[in-house]
Amino acid sequence: MLDISFIRAQFPAFTEAPLQGQAFFENAGGSYTCGPVIDRLTRYYKQRKVQPYYPFEASRLAGEEMDEARVRLSAVLNIKADELSFGPSTTQNTYVLAQAFGQMLSEGDAIIVTNQDHEANTGPWRRLEARGIEVREWQVNEVGHLDPSALSAMLDDKVKLVCFPHVSNLVGEINPVAEICEMIRAAGAYSCVDGVSAAPHGLPDVGGLGADIYLFSAYKTYGPHQGIMAIKRALADALPNQGHYFNEAVRYKRFTPAGPDHAQVAACAGMVDYLDAVYAHHFGVEPDAAARGRAVHSLSLTHERRLLAPLIDYLRGRNDVRLLGPQSAEGRVATVSVVANRPGYELAQALVPEGIMAGGGDFYAVRLLETLGIAPEHGALRLSFVHYTHEDEVQKLIGALDKVL
Repeated sequence: MLDISFIRAQFPAFTEAPLQGQAFFENAGGSYTCGPVIDRLTRYYKQRKVQPYYPFEASRLAGEEMDEARVRLSAVLNIKADELSFGPSTTQNTYVLAQAFGQMLSEGDAIIVTNQDHEANTGPWRRLEARGIEVREWQVNEVGHLDPSALSAMLDDKVKLVCFPHVSNLVGEINPVAEICEMIRAAGAYSCVDGVSAAPHGLPDVGGLGADIYLFSAYKTYGPHQGIMAIKRALADALPNQGHYFNEAVRYKRFTPAGPDHAQVAACAGMVDYLDAVYAHHFGVEPDAAARGRAVHSLSLTHERRLLAPLIDYLRGRNDVRLLGPQSAEGRVATVSVVANRPGYELAQALVPEGIMAGGGDFYAVRLLETLGIAPEHGALRLSFVHYTHEDEVQKLIGALDKVL
């Protein structure tokens, strides 16, 4: 079992006075930052805040730390180092990719998007319609589920790209990424997976999933505010370069039009420091980084589901709320959205005096809410947690919900 005391000791937020007595349930919007990331960021700003990759010592060390982050993180994700790119955010990375595909595709080609997505992984792709690209929508059913068989019926030789989420940021369901990517590959198309709402619950084995593109955000995986983008080599080489023309030969620079945030890129190595510390504490020694990542992923998910089950049971036992997504802890992550007789934001406000930090609103999933018959302005109350959440905090949340619902 996860050693929750060890885990929480790695996050300075839990010892900060302004956060004492507060239970954090808006992790889907951004996680607390682990100590190793803060330490690396602080060291970079104090000792390395110069242009990297020049011969003098501070510059050399700055570049080495940036390279370290790319090499170590890609190893955990089970991909090649030059398949990983950093950017200012996942939204920006997606926009850049959409521009590249817009240049590569021809009028009459088709792409598929979903209405389960956060707008960041659907809006930029839908804009390609203005370039003559056909945009098809893979729609959820009445409970927000994406049925792979419905996608199969949409695939033909016109489809060149399918964009879908690993996990919805609202309904929390885990989509069968490997199965879907294999289906897309068999149809001769590329796959782009938004992993922003999945990665906080354990960094994914991207190589094993088989996605041509996988995107997530470091600020939701205990790191700095960076978007992380994995692109298979063959696709990265086929897409038009979006960076400076003289960087075209460097894969991880092809999709970074602006200069990266050097300090934040370097600090991303702290995410791997943390993962390795968790693995070592619970399991010992394992030389394979991807295997360490898979083990910590499983450990985290098991802990979260143990805490999630009583919250799901409690909400299902009420007749005055609608629980979105899967009705059990299996098949979902610990992102729980409920719709009640008051707007989601009002419910989040009502929870503040109870020491609960939660979110309410549409969470940029406007299309999904409308499909589920929920007015976006009413929205949902979202309760999201990760592996550093203590079971006592879940019980505190349930008690607070009893007061405000």
